[in-house]
Amino acid sequence: MNINSVLKKEGIEIKSKLDVAQVNQIASIVSSKLCQSFPEHNLNENAVSSSLAELDMYFAKMPKDSASAKYFSQNNAIYFNRDLDLENLDTLVIHECIHAIQEIKSPRGKLLKLGLFDLKTNKGQGINEAAVQLMSSMSTETKSDTVKYYNMTFSTPSPLFYPIETALINQIVYFTGSYPLFHSTLHSNHIFKNTFVAKSSEKVYSQIESNFDLLIYYEELLSLCFHELSNYSDEKQSFKKIKRMNAKIDSIKSNILQLSISTQNMIIENCFENEFDLIRDTTSLNTFQQRLYDFNQLLITADSYNFYTEFYAHMMSKLEEKRELIKANGTLNYLNDLQNDLLDLERDHLGLKFFHRLFDKLKLLFEQSVRDRNHNDI
Repeated sequence: MNINSVLKKEGIEIKSKLDVAQVNQIASIVSSKLCQSFPEHNLNENAVSSSLAELDMYFAKMPKDSASAKYFSQNNAIYFNRDLDLENLDTLVIHECIHAIQEIKSPRGKLLKLGLFDLKTNKGQGINEAAVQLMSSMSTETKSDTVKYYNMTFSTPSPLFYPIETALINQIVYFTGSYPLFHSTLHSNHIFKNTFVAKSSEKVYSQIESNFDLLIYYEELLSLCFHELSNYSDEKQSFKKIKRMNAKIDSIKSNILQLSISTQNMIIENCFENEFDLIRDTTSLNTFQQRLYDFNQLLITADSYNFYTEFYAHMMSKLEEKRELIKANGTLNYLNDLQNDLLDLERDHLGLKFFHRLFDKLKLLFEQSVRDRNHNDI
């Protein structure tokens, strides 16, 4: 599909092309904001500005309720809402400019990667959009706010655009730190994925990546439904259509709620369980306990949501058991030395999964033997 057909399908109608001075102004503002907001990622302000200045930029009539900017890699062009204030660029303008600088193309110009989005596998679009919007919000110093969408209440660094996705990615950053996420978003590498896998597992990363993609799909579908609903007339023959469409909208909203909550629960359970296994002494135990409590500030809540409360109680019980182990035996060096030995063996001999299972069983046997010994000493 050529670019004119794409623009027509998107409902974008070109009004005028930005002149050189306007393009340079946008390029300069965006590059300055990004480099000042993310100095640890080795961005060269002049290089970023020059790269953005090479893009074609247009003022256009955009569809109602659509984004204020849209980047297309097919022709290396960005289309802005004709009412764009060049002196006060919003997060979506920054967002689309980040897309322009994060892309990786083949020698023939085929788009291969866009930050965390791998076009060869068609996976990672949702998590990439979340990361880019989080960066855009930070670069424009957008304040976090508590919002309510689809019967969910939560705090998000991007209240108006991708609020759920940015709330969830913020939860992940709680465990990975922001550096891996932003570095992979800007440079299209695997640092973030590898970090998150280390904090959870390959399976968990893959599932959460798919969940983010599905969230984007549901939100786009919901937008189309609302657009179609707005075109229905009030005539009697449209009543059944309106009723069916409203039912479809309610179903999509319910899917978004369930998917958001299940993704959150997966992050909580797997990442905290991983951190729990690394507790060796009283200091790390107390740190874990505080982190477990502080996570409630990032929670997405809904009616009858109790997973976090139940998980918190469960982990507090496990913490008390581990506290007793530490009190009786001091720093738990034995477990870590055993794990390191097994990791060395697994690299040299048998498979990774076998030794992880063996280590888990030996760890349980060791902890049980300590409990039995303590019980016999009473």
